[in-house]
Amino acid sequence: MFYFGGQMQTTNNKLRWGILSTANIAREKVIPAIQASAHNEVVAICSRSQSAAEQAAAQLNIPFAFGDYEQLLNADQVDIIYNPLPNHLHVPWSIRALEAGKHVLCEKPIGLDVADTQKLLDAAAQFPQLKVMEAFMYRFHPQWALARQLIEEGRIGKVHGIEAMFTYYNRDPANVRNMPGIGGGGLLDIGCYCISASRYLLAKEPVAVTGKLVMDDQFGVDIHAQGLLDFGDVRASFYCSTQSEPSQRVYVSGEKGSLLIDFPFYQPDDCPAQVTLFKDRVPEVFTLPVCNHYTLQADALAQSIREDTPVPTPLSDALANMKVIDAVFASGSAGRWVEV
Repeated sequence: MFYFGGQMQTTNNKLRWGILSTANIAREKVIPAIQASAHNEVVAICSRSQSAAEQAAAQLNIPFAFGDYEQLLNADQVDIIYNPLPNHLHVPWSIRALEAGKHVLCEKPIGLDVADTQKLLDAAAQFPQLKVMEAFMYRFHPQWALARQLIEEGRIGKVHGIEAMFTYYNRDPANVRNMPGIGGGGLLDIGCYCISASRYLLAKEPVAVTGKLVMDDQFGVDIHAQGLLDFGDVRASFYCSTQSEPSQRVYVSGEKGSLLIDFPFYQPDDCPAQVTLFKDRVPEVFTLPVCNHYTLQADALAQSIREDTPVPTPLSDALANMKVIDAVFASGSAGRWVEV
């Protein structure tokens, strides 16, 4: 352990976070967002390398640096763990955090598959006093509550279809997203957003799915994935890719109108969000003020811990999303519709 500065000052009303690794998502997005919160603070970070942990701590003004994951989990200064480790380490290290008495925010997807995710649900049931949440930060952006409100109010009539797309370009062989066996591939990394979004907007679960995946010959992971989710009276399609021009959108088609979310999952910095309602091809644009959905996510989890209320996105939701992902993989292998 290394401690930067003099005596550490902690306000009683702030949740003290420990960051389980120096992953890019943690350093570039989540840590600054937590530090911007009035209800949370980052007090510790760790890495498999003490020097890497100390370097990150110094750059990000974090008091404690640990060169061992277990040391962070056992630190008395830490209340909650943020787990941004590679996908295959989400469940085991989240369970170890619970066993160490820490709350957990774990990056998506929370597990490799349903069986892996169920292990975390079973472990969490043994620690009812602790909160565990999957880090689907997009759901905390107010544009999503607005979109669902417009649907529930009948502003576009009965929903008939949803289209979701999320793509980026990454051919780095050293990137964990391009590594098989540890949860690499596009469906787990970004396809999970598309599936989650349809489930959230419809507030129901699909009964069957069909999917098609294209595998990279070099990396051995899926680089393009398409799927169709059958919600009974609604069909939701998605496309995700890790080797396409960066793009994202969600479009909801109804009998009386439609909704478009231009930046559904990742917002450009300092850019207001827009949800566009179309009726008779005439747009009505709802503009929402700039916000940081990572900060809102941390605040929502902190509130549930302080008030001992259910977390906004419970592990049951993470398991339901993983069931759909598993079914898409199964359909891609079998070449047919698969029940969820």
